[in-house]
Amino acid sequence: MTKEFIVCDPNKCVGCELCELACAIEKAELLDITRTRIFSIRVEPSLMMSVTCRMCESPTCVASCPRDALSQDEETGVIHVDEDECVGCGWCVEACEFGVIIEDAGKATVEICDLCAGRKVPACVEYCPKDALTLSTPVQIGQQTRKEVLGELLAELIEA
Repeated sequence: MTKEFIVCDPNKCVGCELCELACAIEKAELLDITRTRIFSIRVEPSLMMSVTCRMCESPTCVASCPRDALSQDEETGVIHVDEDECVGCGWCVEACEFGVIIEDAGKATVEICDLCAGRKVPACVEYCPKDALTLSTPVQIGQQTRKEVLGELLAELIEA
């Protein structure tokens, strides 16, 4: 089974941060975007996008944990945190190539996107007002990219 993760289309994202709020409400039951597991970032002055766990094939966060508190679900790719083992040392936070693991100081553990386990669609995807967020696989992303590039090339040929 190919693992899905949340992908943001920067051409649609307006930086409203509703995805962050939806995540915080779903996961922490708080109106506090510092408790989110998805992060809106400004790539350029007029280009925004949101990032969250990419369900890496060989996750550096899991490998870096000195207490073996992180594990990856082989079927979904979701990284699970064993709260009994995690002491919030932050090694996984440092190791994450995407900077999407947060420390929960109140519980002395870390939190990672779990695609809103138990929900059919993650809250951030469901509440994105511009449909900028989708669940995709690397294969689907590659197909979409090729389609877009081909469309641009054809448009250039027609103009020439």
